[in-house]
Amino acid sequence: MQLRIQLFAGLAERLHTRLLDYTVERSEITADELKIELSHSFPEAASQISVSFVAVNQEYAPGDFLITEGAEIALIPPVSGGDGQAHVDAASKDGRFCITDRPLSVEEVTNKVLHPNHGATLSFVGTTREMTGSQRTVHLEYDAYIPMALSQLEAIGKDIDTRWPGTLCAISHRVGKVDVQEASVIIAVSTSHRADCYEASRYAIEKLKQSVPIWKKEIWDDGSEWKGHQQGPWDPTASL
Repeated sequence: MQLRIQLFAGLAERLHTRLLDYTVERSEITADELKIELSHSFPEAASQISVSFVAVNQEYAPGDFLITEGAEIALIPPVSGGDGQAHVDAASKDGRFCITDRPLSVEEVTNKVLHPNHGATLSFVGTTREMTGSQRTVHLEYDAYIPMALSQLEAIGKDIDTRWPGTLCAISHRVGKVDVQEASVIIAVSTSHRADCYEASRYAIEKLKQSVPIWKKEIWDDGSEWKGHQQGPWDPTASL
């Protein structure tokens, strides 16, 4: 069967393509088996493939998930958060979750969660830091599997509403080039009381960094590097 596999971030760079046509000599294959075959076919990217997750139809697939012809397949390396993407404006139906290549506005995102019965509103803003120790960052570049990233952001909002009923959450994330001091992500949360507001905001950013397929590339004076999950083995399906 013929598979078309979407690639992102460092994997796309290593294999020099964002869309890989791959032939499997059978009618179905598990996600883990596909990773093994790809590692053998592309040994130069084997280490990256081994730590990646397979997504099928915009959902993370367990290792024993059977893939058949016609499925939408993506190989998701550990997330961080690319290649510049022009004129990106993707949003959920209610407008509270957004991925864009345009500058982000704290006021605009915060306004999406204001509610007359909520006494606490909190906005988290993630910006590009210039210095990390002695390393100077010139700018960042973000890449994203946009449709899946958007659905994962919406899932975070639904999860927050389950954990803290009545909480409103809005998240906007930028892709493409983000300069020093510019915002790459804004998370706004409103609740009736401040304790829930702090907890929900912290949960949102930690879950985003764990499971949303967005990648960050640091551009330095003397080079660049893709940044992924750096807290041990990466599992985007694990509970926080």
